[in-house]
Amino acid sequence: MPEEYRLKKIDDYRWEIPKSEGMRVPGLLYTDEKMLKVLETDRTPLQVKNVAYLPGIVNYSLAMPDMHWGYGFPIGGVAATDPEEGGVISPGGIGYDINCGVRLLRTNLTLPDIKDRLHNLLAGLFSNIPCGVGSTSSLRLSSRELKTVLRDGAKWAVKRSYGQEDDLERTEDYGAMPGADPEKVSQKALKRGTNQLGTLGSGNHFLEIDLVEKIYLPEIAEVFGLEEGQIAVAIHSGSRGLGYQVCDDYLAVMRQAIEKYKISLPDRQLSCAPLSSPEGQDYFAAMASAANFAWTNRQVMTHWTREVIQRVLGISPKALGMRLVYDVCHNIGKFELHSWDGKKKRLLVHRKGATRAFPAHHPQVPGVYREVGQPVLVPGDMGTNSYVMVGTKLAMEQTWGSTCHGAGRVMSRSKAKKAARGRALEKELEERGILVMAKGWATVAEEMPEAYKDVNEVVRIVEKAGLSRKVAKLRPLGVIKG
Repeated sequence: MPEEYRLKKIDDYRWEIPKSEGMRVPGLLYTDEKMLKVLETDRTPLQVKNVAYLPGIVNYSLAMPDMHWGYGFPIGGVAATDPEEGGVISPGGIGYDINCGVRLLRTNLTLPDIKDRLHNLLAGLFSNIPCGVGSTSSLRLSSRELKTVLRDGAKWAVKRSYGQEDDLERTEDYGAMPGADPEKVSQKALKRGTNQLGTLGSGNHFLEIDLVEKIYLPEIAEVFGLEEGQIAVAIHSGSRGLGYQVCDDYLAVMRQAIEKYKISLPDRQLSCAPLSSPEGQDYFAAMASAANFAWTNRQVMTHWTREVIQRVLGISPKALGMRLVYDVCHNIGKFELHSWDGKKKRLLVHRKGATRAFPAHHPQVPGVYREVGQPVLVPGDMGTNSYVMVGTKLAMEQTWGSTCHGAGRVMSRSKAKKAARGRALEKELEERGILVMAKGWATVAEEMPEAYKDVNEVVRIVEKAGLSRKVAKLRPLGVIKG
């Protein structure tokens, strides 16, 4: 390992970066020997170390096994800060795509029900749910209406018949993050969001038709509404241009804030402000607004997905039985109560490319899942499996109730495109039983399976480390990429 950080093995799945000068806490990586070899070239541990310099950080700077290089924080990074100890909030610890997240919908359908209609289903979804760079929606919101979305979140959509009431119960924070203030969102960000509600976007965002291939914990799967042979739908998207602009706007504010509050950092991409400061509070209010936009975005797409599938298959809503299993955030900062130093503390938990994994009986787990724990959704790449997992008590004790969020990149987008030259990726995937529709070759190339770690290995590590447990494995049948 490089001289800039040294790793100390705690056990087979945990590696510590010992605290050194400037670090307020040690770093802790959830990985194994095999995954460590990837990190030697990626240098992600350096970012884990850098995060440990943040004022008010508590216990550890953490990274999940799907970790890779990001802006300031590594993607896969988790850090909690204590407002009472000068704790800060850092946009780099939440990411540009605020509340990028994934939701899973179960159905009453089985493979024979759709096998001969899969192409038609995918084509219908591709035509009706805008995707790709700069994609725009048929919904056009006034400035006033958009601000209502930013304040109310997914209930705005349900109130206007874009979904049903129980969708909200199965969405993290009921699809509306407290503390949102649309007045803290810039006019430029608002303008970018006026015509993007109900759009998938580009990059690693997708809409996927999946087959529930294997059940590992039948009793929990039954509570989640999942069974082998069932068709499910996954939607992965975020806050689009609005969220990106919120992050960009406040990074400029934070660069001035670190000078104002005399915060010393090894990387200016970690620019931040005290949670008690006007800058910190304004960013949190804008970030929460963008998070609410993202939940509403996924809710609108969920409604259109239901409509398309009913229309293509010619079945009723009752026959389709499409119900939301859960919607989780991947890029978010949240105030949460955690046990620390022998007492309950209100901490700000940054999760960037990480998923909340609360256990059974936690008060923030929806009532329908309270007895078993929160569903954790872990998408793989478009050519491999995805997983449904469940949160654990150990995650609460070790990682502020956090686990992995996906496979994690091992190849940059430009490198992936270079590696994909001359290959007919869509045909390769079709030969493996996976239909793909995308706006262009470049999108498929950037997201080709080889660009990602093996999600099976990532999931194995978090399960062995005790952070979450496998409930079900999903196999993609049809994928829409932006």
